[in-house]
Amino acid sequence: MASSGRIVLFMFLGSFMWFNAQNSFVSCALTSKLQRKIAKINKEGPYLGLIIPNSFELNPLLQNPGYTPSDNIIDFAGRRFRFGAIGHKPVILVMTGLSVINAAITTQLLLSFFTVDGVVHYGIAGNANPTLHIGDVAIPQYWAHLALWSWQRYGQGGDDTLPLENNGDYTRDVGYLKFADFTSNLSAGSTFDNQLNNLWYQPEEIFPVDGIPEQRQHALWVPVHSNYYRIAKKLEELKLEACIDTTTCLTSTPKVVLVERGASAGFYLDNAAYRTFIYNKFNVSPVDMESASVALICLQQRIPFIAIRALSDLAGGGTSESNEADTFSPLAATNSVAVVIQFVKLLSHHSK
Repeated sequence: MASSGRIVLFMFLGSFMWFNAQNSFVSCALTSKLQRKIAKINKEGPYLGLIIPNSFELNPLLQNPGYTPSDNIIDFAGRRFRFGAIGHKPVILVMTGLSVINAAITTQLLLSFFTVDGVVHYGIAGNANPTLHIGDVAIPQYWAHLALWSWQRYGQGGDDTLPLENNGDYTRDVGYLKFADFTSNLSAGSTFDNQLNNLWYQPEEIFPVDGIPEQRQHALWVPVHSNYYRIAKKLEELKLEACIDTTTCLTSTPKVVLVERGASAGFYLDNAAYRTFIYNKFNVSPVDMESASVALICLQQRIPFIAIRALSDLAGGGTSESNEADTFSPLAATNSVAVVIQFVKLLSHHSK
């Protein structure tokens, strides 16, 4: 009886696991019903894809009178695709969630399933540029992912070949960060080294849709679409909000600024030393965790792209006690939405 009882139990558990696996598959599968709904929605395009990191950046757009929602919503693969219009331009809104991985997945889903003729990515960001201020909206011409590294072993230096460098996997062309340069509390004239050694920055491997499959190319500084950038220049006189309420205001009036470079990485940058390093080395202004992923996917899919990021804080702060991001993130999110609304209206006008 004990043996037969175990057999029955195993059969039940096996059936239960199979049932759950089937339901899990069905819940995320591209069913025929969903395919028909997507095909119908795509006939109303092409759309401009608006890719947004978080809900506190999405909600101000949903509440903005410049955005007109439709009744169409598609939930797929953990993402919600909202449809509507800004001015006369049909748009798709989708939230990525935090990080370079989520941003890349979401962007690829958007471009794979929907008829999209361009992408605008917006949100808030930290700031590495000391000439800019909290509340400013920065629009870079180039984006890079600065968290792909070759971390060099201790004892080697700039004249030593990196592992797999001769295969074309890694390069010393971009440059490196030497950890020993950031040692503190040294007496005058003394030198110091540590075993962390050098971190060499690397370009991403990319596989464009018009390239040869599995034949890699490389990209570091990904340009935004040249026409989008020209249109964005017309936003430099746009009036932005400076106050959260009647008592909490910025000391300077925010502005729209076109800058050379922005950077993304899979970490929240709140360190003044590293902020200063990447600004001096790469001329980076906004720093975030998503934009470069969106840029790299759009580059590979040959889709026009631009990113609009409002600055919520000086990365690393002016002092160890300051906490600007907690205070001014809502204001920065509101300003980023105001710029996006005007940009899409201008883009729609120029597309006629």
